[in-house]
Amino acid sequence: MNDAKGLKAILTGFTVLVLVFIYTPLALVFLNSFNADKSFKWPPTDLTLHWWSVAAQSTGARDALWTSVQVAIAATLVALLLGTLAGMALRRTRFFGRNTVSLLIILPIALPGIVTGLAFQNAFKTLFGIDLSLFTIIVAHATFCIVTVFNNVQARFQRLGHNFEQASMDLGAGRFTTFRLITLPMLRSALLAGALLAFGLSFDEIVVTTFTASSQDQTLPIWIFQNLFRPNQAPVVNVIAAVLVMLSAIPIYLAQRLSGGHTEALTGAR
Repeated sequence: MNDAKGLKAILTGFTVLVLVFIYTPLALVFLNSFNADKSFKWPPTDLTLHWWSVAAQSTGARDALWTSVQVAIAATLVALLLGTLAGMALRRTRFFGRNTVSLLIILPIALPGIVTGLAFQNAFKTLFGIDLSLFTIIVAHATFCIVTVFNNVQARFQRLGHNFEQASMDLGAGRFTTFRLITLPMLRSALLAGALLAFGLSFDEIVVTTFTASSQDQTLPIWIFQNLFRPNQAPVVNVIAAVLVMLSAIPIYLAQRLSGGHTEALTGAR
């Protein structure tokens, strides 16, 4: 009993240390966004909302934010369509190389971003002769956003099985009716969670975007990186970074709540 308590105390302490190590830099970003000193003198001698007002009036930051939102929404929609279709196709059919196809779908999110970005840049410019634009960013982002939707769909199918769909078809419903009334409602929360994760993943991506964006298409993470070392912009960058953290955390939190809530509902039903 004492050994179990000791192990629990060690694990708790280790967890606290890891969380402090991860979130202390983020806390400093938030604090420096209110720091009245441009040089971020520590500890702050005074706090101000001036930099938040300056950031709100920054045309470059607003344009970059809108670009990030456009890219994230478009990449999420593509991921929803292709990820769902891929998940359903691999669930319903058995063929040689099925596991290989599944691996190829998941692989883009495991590859280093710099490799993915360089590969897309070479493909767009050399192979297809396409100029870098908002379209190329969306295509590149969609490749790794598909994975989140695909994994959610696969996990939901494995959890629920075929019983409800088979019962529907035994009662005379066609494939489309079964999909509309049975399959889609079962997948709804998984798809929404996957979409939220995909949006968050795309919204704050910078490495792949650096290789696939033109000089005119600047997302918010790229804007932050380019203005980070400009003395007059440094306080504003802290404000934008703080906003970016909050905006990125919201879809991740909602996706976790949706996935957890569905699991609890299934457990209660049993």
